[in-house]
Amino acid sequence: MQLKIITLGILTCLFLNCSSDDNTGYEPISAPLEIPQLFSNNILSPVIPTDNPQTMEGVALGKKLFFDKILSENGTQACASCHNPQNAFSDNTPTSNGIDGVFGIRNAMPLFNLAWNYGERFTWDGKELSLERQALEPIQNPNELHSDWANVVDRLQSHPEYPELFRLAFKTSTITKELTTKAIAQFERTLISANSKFDRYSMGEASLTPQELNGLNLFLREDKGDCFHCHGNPNNPLWTDNIFHNNGLDSTFEDLGLGAVTGDPTDNGKFKTPSLRNLAFTAPYMHDGRFDTLDEVINHYSEGLQNSPTIDPLMKKIDEGGVQLSEQEKADLKAFLLTLSDPSFINNQDF
Repeated sequence: MQLKIITLGILTCLFLNCSSDDNTGYEPISAPLEIPQLFSNNILSPVIPTDNPQTMEGVALGKKLFFDKILSENGTQACASCHNPQNAFSDNTPTSNGIDGVFGIRNAMPLFNLAWNYGERFTWDGKELSLERQALEPIQNPNELHSDWANVVDRLQSHPEYPELFRLAFKTSTITKELTTKAIAQFERTLISANSKFDRYSMGEASLTPQELNGLNLFLREDKGDCFHCHGNPNNPLWTDNIFHNNGLDSTFEDLGLGAVTGDPTDNGKFKTPSLRNLAFTAPYMHDGRFDTLDEVINHYSEGLQNSPTIDPLMKKIDEGGVQLSEQEKADLKAFLLTLSDPSFINNQDF
């Protein structure tokens, strides 16, 4: 509803022929994030850069840009092409297909609760150090939108609406790639997921089944699922530590992950821990989308671990191939994990 009101206001301004002069004294309207009570009770405040505060106009502009194919070189794809709202802003293919028909090497990460990424390292390998900087890469990547930023800025600048929308958001109608990614980042920070069945259970508003409760117990037990070290516990509603781990997918690495960024061989094969939220919508799984189902993921940790020189010490049962869950334990763990999915998130009309 809020974004509908913002959009209506912007269209009204355009209809009334608001001045395109950059110095009209117009001030963007502050729009602090609506922080769920669950988050306020358990985690720190969101990370909002001082040079990119959330505003109604900035969020509306960012949303328009996120879904606009004008950012791709041939006008056929948008950010949302690989980050689909119905897939919790991820893709339903192992790796995404760019405008030239070339598939990348990594799965499109889902986008939610990004304002609480305290490590401020984004993407699977952590090479981008802010959400604003992360948005620069896909637009110019040959395997993605394959644009030249100069061409993108020219297209936006000559567009009949965008210069005025940038003036309303940033008090200048001179468009730059930095302002473009600032707007996209503002919209992305509004993508908050906090209404899963387990969220409601944590707030005393829902009950879990005996199977789901047993799955939670397995998740938290070091001698069983042992999942909580990387993915947190009920006191961490993000369900990720936002840290990089080698979780035993391979014994050798074609994709070095964090190691390719830091140049440190001890980081080879390490990738960012994804959130366990919205697993019902984000298949396939892992950085390369190798697992089609949640059952395959659980089987990997149960009996499919691969040893390597950089295996995370948290993979304590590597010599046994995994934590060795029974079929019933696997089913219980899966039942719990699915309680972390939030249908209201993928159906939120503001997104």
